[in-house]
Amino acid sequence: MTELHQAAAAGNLEQVLQILRKNKCSPNDKDVDWNNKTPLHWAAERGYTEIVRVLLEHGARPCLRTDYGWTPAHFAAESGHLPVLSLMHSFHAPLDKKDGSGDKPIRIAEIYGHKDCVQFLKGAEIEGVAFRKLAEESGNLEEDTDEEWGDKEAPKKKKRSSK
Repeated sequence: MTELHQAAAAGNLEQVLQILRKNKCSPNDKDVDWNNKTPLHWAAERGYTEIVRVLLEHGARPCLRTDYGWTPAHFAAESGHLPVLSLMHSFHAPLDKKDGSGDKPIRIAEIYGHKDCVQFLKGAEIEGVAFRKLAEESGNLEEDTDEEWGDKEAPKKKKRSSK
């Protein structure tokens, strides 16, 4: 776990900013000891909206996945962090990626009873598809896949902290 992972997981905004300003760590480093979570996964899971914003502004890729295929959006949906999902949507983060079991963040929000997140994600998925279509047609489509994840099959999904 890098210093940036620790600061993001602890909710220490000032330390996150310091680390990023000094280029000590990449916001896209994956922690192999924690199933390839990035600092953005930690911040999204814990609902640290301002840290999510700072990480995204410093190049964090919201499409990166854990060993089980979870994006930061899956973690935010599991924990019911609507402001995080909304912020990620404003950055055009993909909120509709399927994990290793075929579940999208909206399904995770349904499982955990976060009705406000489910409602938001219904609209956000439609808007995201439309945005990507327009971006592709104009030649401005940003990469929203995790090259390391690719088409590999993930192990059966475990619950909560094991992702």
